[in-house]
Amino acid sequence: MDSHSLALLVEIIDSGNLSQAARKLKVSRANVSYHLTQLEKSVGVQLVRRTTRRVEPTEVGLRLYEHGRSIQNEMLAARETIATLGQGLQGRVGISVPSGYGQIVMSDWLIEFKRLYPGIVLDVLFENRADNLRDEVDIAIRVIQEPPLSLVARSLGTVRYIACASRSFAREHGLPQTLFELRSAPLITAGVTGRQLRLSAYQGEERQELLLEPTLISEHFPFLRQGILAGLGVGLVPDYVVKDAIESGEVLTTLDDYRLSIFGTRMHLLYMPNRHQTRAVRLCIEFLLDKARAEQGEEGQGT
Repeated sequence: MDSHSLALLVEIIDSGNLSQAARKLKVSRANVSYHLTQLEKSVGVQLVRRTTRRVEPTEVGLRLYEHGRSIQNEMLAARETIATLGQGLQGRVGISVPSGYGQIVMSDWLIEFKRLYPGIVLDVLFENRADNLRDEVDIAIRVIQEPPLSLVARSLGTVRYIACASRSFAREHGLPQTLFELRSAPLITAGVTGRQLRLSAYQGEERQELLLEPTLISEHFPFLRQGILAGLGVGLVPDYVVKDAIESGEVLTTLDDYRLSIFGTRMHLLYMPNRHQTRAVRLCIEFLLDKARAEQGEEGQGT
């Protein structure tokens, strides 16, 4: 067994199947299968269980994977040390952020980070994908109630959904005073086009669930904000979307006795547990966690 064999095993287990590993290594699937079989023959035990779609490591395979991943991480750390000797902090950070929270809240944070560390390349994706991290993404920010067990999850705090409308809409149409009245109101929110929206409302320990049919739907929260300010209906959005407009009195809230939830109430920072983190990635993680803690602290003082 050599380091190349261990690297192959790591790639297979990380990819989840032989075909994906072959694509990443730019070789044929048959080549990957052959070398895996040779590795298993050399150690005398099965290292992965193959199915038609996935491979799962055996206990021995998982132990070898951990050794292989540690060796790879040490090599990457050594290369980074050599590459940055005598230079300022450099590196690349791939980060995936939700379209709304990313643009409305995190944009200023990321610009500040870039000013502090001009040598770091920031590659920022604004998207609402819920899948696991991809090769080009080191850090993902997601609103998700239960993070995948395969990822490290660091809490960025709670997400508070509110029911709100512009002052002009409230003056002309009034605001819903009960959850039931939401069903007849023109709703502005994120959701799946063509499907009913499932809203959870909590009051103390009591939980109610409503199926609603929004009239203005988008994953782009700045657009939803425009619709709310234009008086097109009642918004069901995270409070950060219209926070400044609420403070100025341009937007009014209703049903404040309820905790509302659509996609979950927790924001998490996610990253792979076994992937090597450069100093740039580690700095970015801690920077974002500090910013989120400060943001949550300010909100707590304001309530």
